[in-house]
Amino acid sequence: MFNIKKADILLTGGHGFLGKKVYAELLHAGARPGHIYRPGKSELNLLLPKNAARAVEGKDVVIHLAATVGGIGYNLKHPGNLFYENAVMGLHLIEEARRAQVKKFVQIGTVCAYPKFTPVPFQEDSLWDGYPEETNAPYGLAKKMLMVQLQSYRQEYGFNGIYLLPVNLYGPGDNFNPDLSHVIPALIKKFVDAVRANISEVVVWGTGKASREFLYVDDAARGIVLAVLKYDKPAPVNLGAHFEIKIRDLVALIARLTGYRGKIVWDKTKPDGQPRRKLDITRARKEFGFVSKVSFEKGLKNTIAWYREQK
Repeated sequence: MFNIKKADILLTGGHGFLGKKVYAELLHAGARPGHIYRPGKSELNLLLPKNAARAVEGKDVVIHLAATVGGIGYNLKHPGNLFYENAVMGLHLIEEARRAQVKKFVQIGTVCAYPKFTPVPFQEDSLWDGYPEETNAPYGLAKKMLMVQLQSYRQEYGFNGIYLLPVNLYGPGDNFNPDLSHVIPALIKKFVDAVRANISEVVVWGTGKASREFLYVDDAARGIVLAVLKYDKPAPVNLGAHFEIKIRDLVALIARLTGYRGKIVWDKTKPDGQPRRKLDITRARKEFGFVSKVSFEKGLKNTIAWYREQK
């Protein structure tokens, strides 16, 4: 097991939605607050190699969460930027971490790296069996290339890098900006706002036929820290809740939990995204004992309550 109590840690994206939870989980595991460096984007632009070198200097562990992300709409509008920024940040950090002899590098990947049509539940060995779903392929492929980099560096330099594949995350503190948000915060915002404004009709994207798996952010953070402590192998590892729900059923559930009783209109001109998503979490359970704990309905209730409090 990795001795977290003596480690100097770089946590990129440490002030973000997932990063705040990972930071808290690291402290819970025994890490020292003054030895966890969480640079903000305005403080250190990690697209520049010199800044990546500064960030990793003297660190024992790098946990790379920082990413440029968005929902389907954002992915359609900015595929080039998503590819460039996510690839470049990771490439520089991994290279500079190798040069600085960092003991362990933890790269957070994405379920978007999987092929568009993948046997369900998704097993890690299926990652190379096809091209990702088109709307998020640039983002998914940029992140997947970082897995290749880590595996190559392990082979050539003995560099200890691991790669984790969390499914879609949700929870309090998520991004509710309509231009950037993913499906759960986007739906919660629509329905809560509709109830407040007494709007009788809500429009949602797609046909509702696609399915998704969702992992509560606290569970994801716990899984990441377990991997920091216990996992040192080259094979990628899924982090999920081992369930799936159709978007149509998700919409109905969020409408019920928010108290919305109006009409729901499906805009079928908008894309559904990947047809299905559900991860096989056997490897995570076997290698470092990760199993999700927060039920989906409880997680949704917590997220809805948080959004209402912010408003």
